[in-house]
Amino acid sequence: MNDVEIKKEVGELQLRITEIFHSLQGESTFVGLPTVFVRLTGCPLRCVYCDTEYAFKGGYKKSIFDIIKQVRAYDTPYITVTGGEPLAQQNCVPLLNALCDLGFTVSLETSGALDVSTIDSRVIKILDLKTPASGECQKNLYSNLDFLNPQDQVKFIICNKADYDWTLELFTQYDLLGRTQILFSPEHKQLAAKDLAGWILADKLPVRMQLQMHKYIWGDVAGV
Repeated sequence: MNDVEIKKEVGELQLRITEIFHSLQGESTFVGLPTVFVRLTGCPLRCVYCDTEYAFKGGYKKSIFDIIKQVRAYDTPYITVTGGEPLAQQNCVPLLNALCDLGFTVSLETSGALDVSTIDSRVIKILDLKTPASGECQKNLYSNLDFLNPQDQVKFIICNKADYDWTLELFTQYDLLGRTQILFSPEHKQLAAKDLAGWILADKLPVRMQLQMHKYIWGDVAGV
């Protein structure tokens, strides 16, 4: 698509942006790959362990056309749209569509609290379902699980053994194992990685354990 075609598709649509940056993907099955992150502003959730509180408010307005121009300049095929909660802004959907039309490999990091039924099937949905210790478990929209494709991923941040046991019950209730890719992360400050690894091995779970690689490289700072 050329600039004229992009403008025709997205018009003058705008989004409120916290940051756009180029880094290594620190999570998901794309971990380690150079990726452009588009972090949208705003989130209706307040997880107790949130590490992106700076994206709750502020930011600046930017047209989708200009976002795409900036993303293209990094010259990498992988794009992650994240937040905050990116789906809190309705114009996130046309941004995702346009990025897919341009041939990017696009992933969407979403809390799972907002409807994903209208998301283009080309987008890799990374659904961060909230465990009880997050403080926002009641906001999970479980109907979203009906719209998962094999390429999509469901992520659980595990804070303690109770979170782990709750997640296993969810597997049975919604027949999750085998339907999509499952990611387990120990909450960075509350659970030792070796403890979560031990539980996964003891139960022989077919899940992928992940650590936030970017925090081990650059520390717990924004924009990486």
